[in-house]
Amino acid sequence: MDYDIADIALAELGKQRVEWAESSMDVLRSIRERFEKEKPLVGLKIAACLHITTETANLLKTLKAGGAEIRACASNPLSTQDDVAAALVKHEGIETFAIRGEDSDTYYKHIDAVLDWHPNVTMDDGCDVVSRLHATRAEQLKEMVAGTEETTTGVIRLRAMEASKALGYPVVAVNDANTKHMFDNKYGTGQSTLDGIIRATNVLLAGKVVVVAGYGYCGKGVAMRARGMGAQVIVTEIDPLPALEAVMDGFRVLPMVQAAPEGDVFITVTGNRDVLREEHFKLMKDGAILANSGHFDIEIDIPALNAIAGPNGKRKVRPLVDEYLVGDTGRKVMVVAEGRLVNLGAAEGHPASVMDMSFANQALSVEWLATHKDHLEPKVYDVPKEIDEEVARLKLMSMGVTLDVLTEAQRQYLESWTVGTN
Repeated sequence: MDYDIADIALAELGKQRVEWAESSMDVLRSIRERFEKEKPLVGLKIAACLHITTETANLLKTLKAGGAEIRACASNPLSTQDDVAAALVKHEGIETFAIRGEDSDTYYKHIDAVLDWHPNVTMDDGCDVVSRLHATRAEQLKEMVAGTEETTTGVIRLRAMEASKALGYPVVAVNDANTKHMFDNKYGTGQSTLDGIIRATNVLLAGKVVVVAGYGYCGKGVAMRARGMGAQVIVTEIDPLPALEAVMDGFRVLPMVQAAPEGDVFITVTGNRDVLREEHFKLMKDGAILANSGHFDIEIDIPALNAIAGPNGKRKVRPLVDEYLVGDTGRKVMVVAEGRLVNLGAAEGHPASVMDMSFANQALSVEWLATHKDHLEPKVYDVPKEIDEEVARLKLMSMGVTLDVLTEAQRQYLESWTVGTN
């Protein structure tokens, strides 16, 4: 086997934690049982660039059970759980290239190691594999069958590629499935983001002013959970519709330049760059905490902070917290997990029970691609409605929840246009 991980001796611990996650992933487990019998993924070589976590391990085990060959690498330098990487290599025979804390050169070396294997399916979280493939390995595009994308940031990049006619093969936007973004993004990000900030800083949120940048599904979840822990929440937005929704949900909505002097904790979840930048840093309170839960480490302008702090103005004050001196103001701001994904950089990511639905969508979308690959164009596809509904049905069944069923009269009424007011 070829692999590059931190320590193979961590494999037993990783195996235990993967099994613990599996106990909360009933939907994925039911899909795996079917895949083991039907082998719908035979012939697929999947390059899986995902967060190497216990939940991801269960997805990769499911894909392997379906007959796929897999090579895995990390989709973020700080999100890898080294014991899980070891377990994937030793116990699952999945060649894995991921080390927690790897530098940028190693990160892209690992992506290249996966692409050197000449996969025909990409499974991306942030679009780095797809971008690398198109930018530096265009000759391999003819080998590609299809791909999937897990997160909002990656879908944004893919749609930009499609709009410019640059996308070389079909990709399913798994992130946009209702059973993904309505639950993973909202409830998963909401809980795991605050978990990461609290683990790293031990901050008490009750009574604090928490500024949430972005009110998409991730922002909704973060704002809701912060309020639930007693924080006063301010939302910043650029889009009038989510801004109006935030107001109707009871939050204050301000431009960041007005929120900056008030905030105690700042959390970015936009998918864009420079959301917190020099003009904001200079207005912040002494001791303000800055964290990012968007995919890439560009939402907080760390280069600007380094420039403001100067060569002697930065120091590590806790294992995952860096303190920056804000110029000659005498004030300091604290950055959690280097401005990278705080829920994975400083905690364990989303709970397994919510990732169960997201990764069920991944597995079933790959099966759908394998079945329909000869009829697809090089564009971004939504997850088919029947897959979305099947994931919801299986999740409810695993939770012991049953639904009402339409009577025949109700069904006929819904299908008719002739019945009106009596």
